[in-house]
Amino acid sequence: MGTRELGLPERVPATDGLPERVTIWEVGPRDGLQNEKSTVPVTVKLEFLDRLAAAGLTTLEATSFVHPKWVPQLADAEELLAGLNRRDGVRYPVLVPNERGLDRALAAGVSHIAVFGSATETFAKRNLNSSLDDQFAMFEPVVTRARAEGLDVRGYLSMCFGDPWEGPVSPEQVVRVGKRLLELGCSQLSLGDTIGVATAGQVERLVDTFTGQGIGVDALAVHFHDTYGQALTNTLAALRRGVSTVDSSAGGLGGCPYAESATGNLATEDLVWFLDGLGIEHGADLDALVSASAWMAERLGRPSPSRVVRALAG
Repeated sequence: MGTRELGLPERVPATDGLPERVTIWEVGPRDGLQNEKSTVPVTVKLEFLDRLAAAGLTTLEATSFVHPKWVPQLADAEELLAGLNRRDGVRYPVLVPNERGLDRALAAGVSHIAVFGSATETFAKRNLNSSLDDQFAMFEPVVTRARAEGLDVRGYLSMCFGDPWEGPVSPEQVVRVGKRLLELGCSQLSLGDTIGVATAGQVERLVDTFTGQGIGVDALAVHFHDTYGQALTNTLAALRRGVSTVDSSAGGLGGCPYAESATGNLATEDLVWFLDGLGIEHGADLDALVSASAWMAERLGRPSPSRVVRALAG
């Protein structure tokens, strides 16, 4: 059953005060699959990526060059990138944790990378084996070399709203860390609600704190998890502040291997349904996305967490 059969208007008037268009940063193939206990064959990953590209998504985070010891699911990064059907107009960024990862990324011919930082001391120690401040010594040569090679670099910042060990995180602390990533040379900063505890008021306050420090909303993206069912509410709060890049995961796959309380990412299909209802352009074909995620759910052997996928594919 398609969306027309459910009576959803194909286009509604754009809502005042919101971006006319949102860039969907699809993280399902990397962030969504990294926690899977059973190895997903590279052929399945490649078809998943191609189905998502065919559905109109233009930014697909393909994999990570993290050491296989830490994330075995992504040990096939080189093989995956070698077999990728690269479509015109589609970016395939990869996560790069250190200089060795950058070496591998450059050898694979990537043009967009991302580094992954922490807004809190405890998560930096647990996830990066580093202190909050010392993490930048690891990022600096990666970002500098990548930029010198002509690569675009995104910065992920985790635990921006709450940390399971430290509790609520102040916006001032997040901005202090985020500014350092931008100053290193990151073109965009993705603000992560890693354990899904953010509220709309917190989102507004954090974005306002960034802009109050002279950082434009065009440098910011948001990355929400749906632990308390607030991902779309928080997305709306970010959109109302002018943020126009939203991370999501096809089918709602994913979590964080270093934060057990983290549940799945905001589902791309739920985001698309939501954006359609606000009249915001995004370029994706919802029915094709649902088909891709339902296909992947069958390969993983369980139903999709996405409410929209369950409604339309059921």
